[in-house]
Amino acid sequence: MPAASGQPSGANLTTVFGDANALPKPKRSMLPLLTLLFLISYGLLTLLVVEQNETIQVQRGLLRQLFGDSIELSAMRVRINRQKNDAQSHSQSPASPVTPGDNANSKRNGGGKTHRSAPQKPPKPTSDTNDERRALITI
Repeated sequence: MPAASGQPSGANLTTVFGDANALPKPKRSMLPLLTLLFLISYGLLTLLVVEQNETIQVQRGLLRQLFGDSIELSAMRVRINRQKNDAQSHSQSPASPVTPGDNANSKRNGGGKTHRSAPQKPPKPTSDTNDERRALITI
């Protein structure tokens, strides 16, 4: 068709959805928001690491103090046991005369120590016994 009638030549386009004169909205980028969230999370992670380091240092100090106290307690126990042994040896030597029967008993008991028998093991239940038909090989 000729363009003399005032209308442009060509096919007419119709818009089915929306307004034909509306301009498309510019897309907003999520990059600034994601960058801000990343920086906040990185800061929180750094704060967590610093707090954990402080906690570990405090626990290390407490363990060292506990170890020192344990060594001191062990030294006190050794000193008390030595004092008890010295007191017993001084009180037994001059006060009690040694008789031949007492000397023989002390030799059998290991020099004054009482002999303790080993605890008896309970019998094995029948469910724990191995099956004789198969050979159990362990490395």
